[in-house]
Amino acid sequence: MEQIYDMIVIGGGPAGYTAALYAARSELSVLVLEKLSAGGQMALTEQIDNYPGFEGGIDGFTLGEKMQQSAERFGAVTELAEVYKVRLSGKIKTLDTSEGVFQGRTVVIATGASPRPLGVPGEEALVGNGVHYCAACDGAFYRGKAVAVVGGGNSAAADALSLSRIAEKVYLIHRRDSLRATKVYHAPLMAAPNVEFCWNSTISALRHTDRLTGLRLRDVQTGKERELACDGVFISVGRAPATELFRNELELDRSGYIVANESTRTSLPGVFAAGDVRTKALRQVVTAVSDGAVAVHYAEEYLAENR
Repeated sequence: MEQIYDMIVIGGGPAGYTAALYAARSELSVLVLEKLSAGGQMALTEQIDNYPGFEGGIDGFTLGEKMQQSAERFGAVTELAEVYKVRLSGKIKTLDTSEGVFQGRTVVIATGASPRPLGVPGEEALVGNGVHYCAACDGAFYRGKAVAVVGGGNSAAADALSLSRIAEKVYLIHRRDSLRATKVYHAPLMAAPNVEFCWNSTISALRHTDRLTGLRLRDVQTGKERELACDGVFISVGRAPATELFRNELELDRSGYIVANESTRTSLPGVFAAGDVRTKALRQVVTAVSDGAVAVHYAEEYLAENR
């Protein structure tokens, strides 16, 4: 008879491996399904300085490996597999993957979310070399330099405000003539002496040698283009949660995130959403780790009531 795990974790990022660690330490049988490598999106971050305990910072790939090793030390099992289909209703949850079929009594979904790219030629090659998607993660590298932020929503406004306290100059580039961000951001941004707004503008090209040196902006009304010198650009035009697998199984919000509050419970009993994949205000490594621990707390409650 095939093993039925107490918990299957989908995704080997910080939320997933924290859930695996807490569950394994509680002597639950735990399987982590990860299609690439430990760390998820975090593994692509060159330097993490805002995760406690690493006074000199740490790169995301190494931190991901450490999280995996911590969970496996207590008996969690990792399977490198891509999940193709899920059946999450009922007491036994079934997952079809590239490495076969796995079953569990509870499931923690920690599939994360990816930044939406601009789609400008050369963008992917310059990630980490002037192109960034997280001001909280990488803003400190641009102290005293010139940076641009692309977007007009709350995230872009918050990024621009945060960077204005670090960088010498911040250009806020938006395709419309006013921000979509809530009013609380408007006055501080307008008052910041080093923030310049580039209204009705999009990026048509990235200037670079081995790293970003500037942008070419296009006026969406006139079509006229101009050059803008800067050392880095932070793209904040939204994120795409990895939830397509669960569209017909779980309640999602309008942006595609799994509806789950601070308990991490989803719309199905025994199924939990942790990290960037769920509805939440702040998506950072430290909040993903917190979600992983919370998910196990409520999963243990569920298992105690449904043995």
